[in-house]
Amino acid sequence: MAETDIESLIRSLVIPLLKQPQALSITQKDDGRYHRYIIDVAPNDVAPNDVGRLIGRQGHVAAALRTIVEGTQSRRANSKRVRLLINDHRH
Repeated sequence: MAETDIESLIRSLVIPLLKQPQALSITQKDDGRYHRYIIDVAPNDVAPNDVGRLIGRQGHVAAALRTIVEGTQSRRANSKRVRLLINDHRH
């Protein structure tokens, strides 16, 4: 599957935050109203806190990522909205 422009944007924003960028995966799921992009960082022994780096203190990094990614959506009336989700495997 070809990588979309939004996926490449997410990768360019997220990879500098990770100690183990090869553990990153981005999945796209479409439903009726949204294009959902789900960031998943596989927990490992080398960098167990990479998900925490993506979320940031009090969620500030995650909020900034969402603002940038969701701001790229088209303003056409019939276009789907973009949502960014981060899977948290720490719990």
